[in-house]
Amino acid sequence: MEIKVLHQVMEWNEDVSAEVRRTLKDHKVCLINVMGSPGAGKTSLITALIAKLREEFAIGVIEGDITGQIDAEKIAALKIPAVQLNTDGACHIEAMSIQHILPNFDLDGLDVLFVENIGNLVCPAEFDIGENFRITVLSIPEGDDKVAKYPLMFTDTSCLVLNKCDMLPYFDFDVDRAAADYKGVNPEGPLFRVSSRTGDGVEDLSAQLAGKIREALAADARRGGGF
Repeated sequence: MEIKVLHQVMEWNEDVSAEVRRTLKDHKVCLINVMGSPGAGKTSLITALIAKLREEFAIGVIEGDITGQIDAEKIAALKIPAVQLNTDGACHIEAMSIQHILPNFDLDGLDVLFVENIGNLVCPAEFDIGENFRITVLSIPEGDDKVAKYPLMFTDTSCLVLNKCDMLPYFDFDVDRAAADYKGVNPEGPLFRVSSRTGDGVEDLSAQLAGKIREALAADARRGGGF
């Protein structure tokens, strides 16, 4: 399958995220912004969620990277519509680029559109791309101090996924510390312990997410809260 590769348009329009929401509302599509560091397992988590959700929902994926199309090829191999968005050096995705990329999807044939944002714990949190929900992914090898060091990423998110929990025996990662730091900046945000590789915890996360997607598709398009 040929992968479409588009390049980010670096323009700013304070109204464009609202325009994206209106477009997706009109087509009854729920947009989910997946954020986290490079190597946190964002792509692996999305593929694990696709496996659980695809029987109920028609899914598409926008894969954001500075360059390349490796992750989009992984998604396309699952027979899921995927478009690669290359930012050519920018550290985040902007709503303007989402607006430009939407015509590449048959929106009337979709229920859910995942956006894998650029691997970064700073910039993506600052930009509303028209999403209904945000999922922040933190992997065990990254260390348990990241919530304290990069609070905005964890404050302005619908949930936190601790990924690669199968690696806990091999790393000095204090789950209680990370959970306490997260509760301190996002008291209502749920935390999920997951291993995308083994599948542990994915069932619970996907069930919770499915419920929020149903609610979003049945309601007016808006930025959702926590799970």
